[in-house]
Amino acid sequence: MSEIRLAAEPRNEFGKGAARRARRAGFVPGVVYGHGLAPVHLNLPGHELMMALKTPNALLVVPIEGKDEFVLPKAVQREAIKRTIEHVDLLLVKRGETVTVEIPVHTEGELAPGGNLVENVLNALPIEAEATHLPESVTVSIEGLEAGASILAGDITLPANVSLAVEADTVVLQIIGAQAAPADEEASAEAAEA
Repeated sequence: MSEIRLAAEPRNEFGKGAARRARRAGFVPGVVYGHGLAPVHLNLPGHELMMALKTPNALLVVPIEGKDEFVLPKAVQREAIKRTIEHVDLLLVKRGETVTVEIPVHTEGELAPGGNLVENVLNALPIEAEATHLPESVTVSIEGLEAGASILAGDITLPANVSLAVEADTVVLQIIGAQAAPADEEASAEAAEA
Protein backbone atom coordinates (compact mmCIF):
# COMPACT_ATOMS: atom_id res chain seq x y z
CA MET A 1 0.00 0.00 0.00
CA SER A 2 1.35 3.40 -0.92
CA GLU A 3 1.53 6.34 1.42
CA ILE A 4 -0.61 9.37 0.62
CA ARG A 5 0.86 12.67 1.80
CA LEU A 6 -1.60 15.41 2.82
CA ALA A 7 -0.61 19.00 3.54
CA ALA A 8 -2.60 19.46 6.74
CA GLU A 9 -2.66 22.64 8.79
CA PRO A 10 -3.02 22.95 12.58
CA ARG A 11 -6.54 23.96 13.64
CA ASN A 12 -6.85 26.41 16.51
CA GLU A 13 -10.50 27.47 16.12
CA PHE A 14 -13.26 25.13 17.26
CA GLY A 15 -17.04 24.97 17.05
CA LYS A 16 -19.59 24.99 14.24
CA GLY A 17 -18.67 28.44 12.93
CA ALA A 18 -14.98 27.59 12.63
CA ALA A 19 -15.78 24.25 10.99
CA ARG A 20 -18.05 25.94 8.43
CA ARG A 21 -15.37 28.50 7.60
CA ALA A 22 -12.83 25.72 7.12
CA ARG A 23 -15.19 23.80 4.80
CA ARG A 24 -15.92 26.93 2.74
CA ALA A 25 -12.15 27.36 2.32
CA GLY A 26 -11.90 23.78 0.98
CA PHE A 27 -10.69 22.06 4.15
CA VAL A 28 -12.09 19.23 6.25
CA PRO A 29 -11.73 19.43 10.05
CA GLY A 30 -10.07 16.40 11.57
CA VAL A 31 -8.55 15.08 14.76
CA VAL A 32 -5.58 12.74 15.26
CA TYR A 33 -5.34 10.57 18.36
CA GLY A 34 -3.48 7.51 19.60
CA HIS A 35 -0.22 6.41 21.28
CA GLY A 36 -0.97 8.55 24.34
CA LEU A 37 -0.76 11.71 22.25
CA ALA A 38 -3.11 14.53 23.23
CA PRO A 39 -5.66 14.92 20.40
CA VAL A 40 -4.24 17.04 17.57
CA HIS A 41 -6.77 19.09 15.59
CA LEU A 42 -6.06 19.63 11.89
CA ASN A 43 -7.60 21.11 8.76
CA LEU A 44 -7.05 18.69 5.87
CA PRO A 45 -7.31 19.58 2.16
CA GLY A 46 -10.83 18.48 1.19
CA HIS A 47 -10.33 17.24 -2.37
CA GLU A 48 -7.09 15.39 -1.65
CA LEU A 49 -8.66 13.75 1.42
CA MET A 50 -11.72 12.67 -0.57
CA MET A 51 -9.49 11.10 -3.25
CA ALA A 52 -7.31 9.37 -0.61
CA LEU A 53 -10.34 7.87 1.15
CA LYS A 54 -11.42 6.10 -2.05
CA THR A 55 -8.71 3.57 -1.17
CA PRO A 56 -9.80 1.32 1.73
CA ASN A 57 -7.59 1.79 4.82
CA ALA A 58 -5.50 4.47 3.11
CA LEU A 59 -2.22 5.12 4.91
CA LEU A 60 -1.97 8.90 5.18
CA VAL A 61 1.09 10.98 6.04
CA VAL A 62 0.30 14.27 7.80
CA PRO A 63 2.54 16.82 9.54
CA ILE A 64 2.06 16.85 13.32
CA GLU A 65 4.16 19.32 15.32
CA GLY A 66 6.69 19.62 12.49
CA LYS A 67 7.12 15.87 11.99
CA ASP A 68 5.50 13.63 9.35
CA GLU A 69 3.36 10.93 10.99
CA PHE A 70 1.42 7.92 9.67
CA VAL A 71 -2.34 7.94 10.31
CA LEU A 72 -5.23 5.68 9.34
CA PRO A 73 -8.82 6.91 8.87
CA LYS A 74 -10.91 5.60 11.76
CA ALA A 75 -14.24 7.45 11.35
CA VAL A 76 -15.46 9.60 8.48
CA GLN A 77 -18.57 11.75 8.92
CA ARG A 78 -20.35 12.68 5.69
CA GLU A 79 -23.09 15.15 4.89
CA ALA A 80 -26.36 13.23 4.45
CA ILE A 81 -27.42 14.48 1.00
CA LYS A 82 -24.28 15.58 -0.86
CA ARG A 83 -22.06 12.93 0.81
CA THR A 84 -19.24 15.46 1.24
CA ILE A 85 -16.80 14.80 4.07
CA GLU A 86 -17.69 16.83 7.16
CA HIS A 87 -15.11 15.54 9.66
CA VAL A 88 -12.54 12.78 9.93
CA ASP A 89 -11.00 10.97 12.92
CA LEU A 90 -7.49 9.68 12.29
CA LEU A 91 -5.54 7.09 14.28
CA LEU A 92 -1.81 7.61 14.73
CA VAL A 93 0.17 4.47 13.80
CA LYS A 94 3.87 3.59 13.77
CA ARG A 95 5.87 1.54 11.30
CA GLY A 96 5.96 -2.08 12.49
CA GLU A 97 2.80 -1.73 14.60
CA THR A 98 0.03 -4.30 14.11
CA VAL A 99 -3.45 -2.87 13.62
CA THR A 100 -6.92 -4.37 13.16
CA VAL A 101 -8.84 -3.14 10.11
CA GLU A 102 -11.56 -4.39 7.79
CA ILE A 103 -10.85 -5.04 4.11
CA PRO A 104 -13.47 -5.45 1.35
CA VAL A 105 -14.28 -8.95 0.09
CA HIS A 106 -14.55 -9.29 -3.71
CA THR A 107 -15.76 -12.37 -5.60
CA GLU A 108 -14.61 -13.84 -8.90
CA GLY A 109 -15.89 -16.69 -11.04
CA GLU A 110 -19.30 -18.04 -12.02
CA LEU A 111 -21.72 -19.98 -9.85
CA ALA A 112 -23.08 -23.36 -10.92
CA PRO A 113 -26.05 -23.02 -13.33
CA GLY A 114 -29.48 -22.59 -11.78
CA GLY A 115 -29.89 -18.90 -10.98
CA ASN A 116 -28.32 -19.09 -7.52
CA LEU A 117 -27.34 -15.94 -5.66
CA VAL A 118 -24.33 -14.92 -3.56
CA GLU A 119 -25.14 -13.50 -0.12
CA ASN A 120 -22.37 -11.45 1.49
CA VAL A 121 -22.68 -12.23 5.18
CA LEU A 122 -19.58 -10.07 5.79
CA ASN A 123 -18.95 -7.24 3.32
CA ALA A 124 -15.60 -6.56 4.95
CA LEU A 125 -13.22 -9.07 6.54
CA PRO A 126 -11.59 -8.07 9.86
CA ILE A 127 -7.83 -8.69 9.71
CA GLU A 128 -4.67 -7.88 11.63
CA ALA A 129 -1.64 -6.63 9.72
CA GLU A 130 1.34 -4.31 9.96
CA ALA A 131 0.11 -0.70 9.72
CA THR A 132 2.25 0.23 6.72
CA HIS A 133 1.50 -2.98 4.76
CA LEU A 134 -2.30 -3.26 4.74
CA PRO A 135 -3.90 -5.14 1.84
CA GLU A 136 -6.57 -3.16 -0.05
CA SER A 137 -8.96 -6.10 -0.44
CA VAL A 138 -9.24 -9.88 -0.64
CA THR A 139 -10.66 -11.86 -3.58
CA VAL A 140 -12.62 -15.10 -3.16
CA SER A 141 -13.40 -17.59 -5.94
CA ILE A 142 -17.04 -18.72 -6.18
CA GLU A 143 -16.42 -20.76 -9.34
CA GLY A 144 -18.91 -23.66 -9.63
CA LEU A 145 -20.40 -23.29 -6.13
CA GLU A 146 -23.96 -24.56 -5.72
CA ALA A 147 -26.83 -23.62 -3.41
CA GLY A 148 -26.06 -24.31 0.23
CA ALA A 149 -22.29 -23.81 -0.14
CA SER A 150 -20.56 -21.29 2.09
CA ILE A 151 -17.11 -19.77 2.36
CA LEU A 152 -15.67 -19.42 5.84
CA ALA A 153 -13.10 -16.86 6.96
CA GLY A 154 -10.56 -19.66 7.41
CA ASP A 155 -11.03 -20.72 3.76
CA ILE A 156 -9.79 -17.35 2.45
CA THR A 157 -6.15 -17.12 1.40
CA LEU A 158 -4.63 -14.02 2.97
CA PRO A 159 -1.43 -12.23 1.94
CA ALA A 160 1.78 -12.90 3.88
CA ASN A 161 1.97 -11.42 7.40
CA VAL A 162 -1.82 -10.92 7.56
CA SER A 163 -4.03 -12.84 10.00
CA LEU A 164 -7.75 -13.06 10.67
CA ALA A 165 -9.29 -10.94 13.40
CA VAL A 166 -12.40 -13.18 13.51
CA GLU A 167 -12.93 -16.86 14.20
CA ALA A 168 -11.94 -19.13 11.29
CA ASP A 169 -15.46 -20.67 11.21
CA THR A 170 -17.18 -17.28 10.62
CA VAL A 171 -19.30 -17.38 7.45
CA VAL A 172 -18.21 -14.73 4.94
CA LEU A 173 -20.26 -15.73 1.87
CA GLN A 174 -23.02 -18.22 1.26
CA ILE A 175 -24.79 -19.40 -1.87
CA ILE A 176 -28.58 -19.20 -1.83
CA GLY A 177 -30.75 -21.26 -4.19
CA ALA A 178 -33.02 -19.44 -6.61
CA GLN A 179 -36.65 -19.50 -5.50
CA ALA A 180 -39.10 -20.91 -8.01
CA ALA A 181 -42.14 -18.75 -8.76
CA PRO A 182 -45.41 -20.15 -7.35
CA ALA A 183 -47.53 -22.08 -9.90
CA ASP A 184 -50.40 -19.58 -9.96
CA GLU A 185 -47.99 -16.69 -10.69
CA GLU A 186 -46.48 -18.67 -13.58
CA ALA A 187 -49.96 -19.35 -15.01
CA SER A 188 -50.94 -15.66 -14.77
CA ALA A 189 -47.65 -14.66 -16.44
CA GLU A 190 -48.28 -17.10 -19.31
CA ALA A 191 -51.87 -15.81 -19.70
CA ALA A 192 -50.60 -12.22 -19.83
CA GLU A 193 -48.13 -13.14 -22.59
CA ALA A 194 -50.90 -14.84 -24.64
